Amino acid sequence: MLNKDKMANPINQSNIQVPPLGGVFSKSDCLKHYNWGDDCHGWTFIDTEALSVKQELMPPDTAEQLHYHEKATQVFFILKGRATFSIDGEVTVLKPEQGIEIHPGQKHFISNNDRSDLEFILYSYPSTNNDRIEIK
Repeated sequence: MLNKDKMANPINQSNIQVPPLGGVFSKSDCLKHYNWGDDCHGWTFIDTEALSVKQELMPPDTAEQLHYHEKATQVFFILKGRATFSIDGEVTVLKPEQGIEIHPGQKHFISNNDRSDLEFILYSYPSTNNDRIEIK
């Protein structure tokens, strides 16, 4: 049996954050909580150069700005509420237990046009750190 306390995490370098091997994470036990947009919240669970995993919450009547990523592919998986996506000008509405993949270069934004909170898991590979180009 492996001793997880003494085993080094080969992925964990000084500028990369990951939970310990076999580590459990949650919104209350995450790498980082952050606020974004108009009272939206996010919780970072994994943050490496290769992969970012987050959970985000958008209150009713909120949206992010139109943008794209040069390198990152993003996968959104809806947990609660309804998400409205605009991807290259095409609108798609997702309900809980549905997901969507957005490829590098696709101009997109997500909005919550409902009366209840929207919660989703967001996977980005590679990470979107320094890879977000906003369109005004």
